[in-house]
Amino acid sequence: MNEHLDTLEPQPLWRHFRILCETPRPSGREEALVSHLEAWADSQGLAYDRDSFGNLRICKPATTGHESAPGIILQGHLDMVAEANASHDHDFTRDPIDTYIADGWLRARGTTLGADNGLGVAAALAILEDTSLIHGPLEALFTLQEETSMGGALALDDNWLDGDILLNLDSEDREQVFIGCAGGADVVVEAGLPTQDVQVDESIVNVALTGLQGGHSGLDIHKGLGNANRLLVRVLRHLQTYDARLIDYRGGALRNAIPREAFATLAMPAGAIDAASAMVDELQSVFRTELQGVDDAVSVSLSPVETSHTEQALTPPASRYLINALHAAPCGVERMSTDVPGVVETSNNLGVVVLDNSRFYLCALVRSLRDSATQDMADRFAALFALIGAETRVENAYPGWTPDPESPLLARFVQLHRDTLGKQADAKVIHAGLECGILGGKYPHLSMLSFGPQIRGAHSPDERVELDSVPEFWRMLRTLIEDLATADPASRHE
Repeated sequence: MNEHLDTLEPQPLWRHFRILCETPRPSGREEALVSHLEAWADSQGLAYDRDSFGNLRICKPATTGHESAPGIILQGHLDMVAEANASHDHDFTRDPIDTYIADGWLRARGTTLGADNGLGVAAALAILEDTSLIHGPLEALFTLQEETSMGGALALDDNWLDGDILLNLDSEDREQVFIGCAGGADVVVEAGLPTQDVQVDESIVNVALTGLQGGHSGLDIHKGLGNANRLLVRVLRHLQTYDARLIDYRGGALRNAIPREAFATLAMPAGAIDAASAMVDELQSVFRTELQGVDDAVSVSLSPVETSHTEQALTPPASRYLINALHAAPCGVERMSTDVPGVVETSNNLGVVVLDNSRFYLCALVRSLRDSATQDMADRFAALFALIGAETRVENAYPGWTPDPESPLLARFVQLHRDTLGKQADAKVIHAGLECGILGGKYPHLSMLSFGPQIRGAHSPDERVELDSVPEFWRMLRTLIEDLATADPASRHE
């Protein structure tokens, strides 16, 4: 499988990426890949170790004569987002990623591709085995559970890394270099809600909202994409007209992916089903008009369920209060930055919503360039859902990365990019959670940059990488490492 990757350039990078595609690595299940990388390091004669959390470091001594060059840390995360289309049967703990090329882009069939951050990891491995490259001391830091919690970076051991410069290889825009990012936190809401039997004059129906693109909850949050949880809750609000009561609900799979699908089961008066179906059809037309040119394929359907066993549905007040609270919950862009024009300052993604056997669970991901705004958004959730008796807690909070536009490392990168590729590299701040903020907090002496090839649709089955951007990324990475090893020491601080 994936033999076509062997025909792509740069060949060493794609060879490693093929192995990543064929080694299952969803967040929390990276052990098989770590074991493979340790065996690979042994075969290369490279030293490696793991910290107390399990993050992996592989080290390579400097090229002879360049031992005094600044130490460079090549950093990426081993895990990938595990998202598949509902119609595509894929077990991310067992099945390889099946890739194909179309119109100059590499994609995966029915699933996320794992270019985020597989290409960065593959590039670091290719650098480590490159015997023609002149370099100072190298460390490749591979963190775990970035996509679910930033757990590896948050738990990274102190006083473990030795380098002076960190090159994060987890960015997704050609001809851009990132010097700052948003911080964030998971907001988790839970409650037990009262239920009662479905009545004899009630029927059970399923309501499904599908057909959305989904996307990255930071990089794509400003694009006006449909959020399946937000839209299905709008449908449920309208169905309250017919005294519909929630039995169960499931929407979204990951807090950092804009949800593509959501499903609810309802109890409602049998005589209201035809009118409710007509209303759902009308709402589908409304959504397609609102999302025209963005999510044109959005689909909403209502279908009766044949059942012979007793069901429990939320009581009318509990169902109404829950739907109203979800409808009022913040979702999408909250504020644009006044300090960094064109960049989202604060946002929230209603990522995962579940109602199962009267237990309600919500996990939202709040992002902001300001930690105070993250805290305020979490407090708004707590205040809102306290009205239905729910408990709210904040988990996996991580700081942002404060940009330094005067960084000498940035100036060198921009100059090298112009000299090497003949193009201007724009310095950007990203509304996403790079690990740089966390790592910089633990190792404040580090100079940091983040760059990578052109990736689109991350965190969704539409994820793809522009093939022409990968040789450029590889060339810049090699050029920067070699320049930092061979430049006059005084010029490194100009």
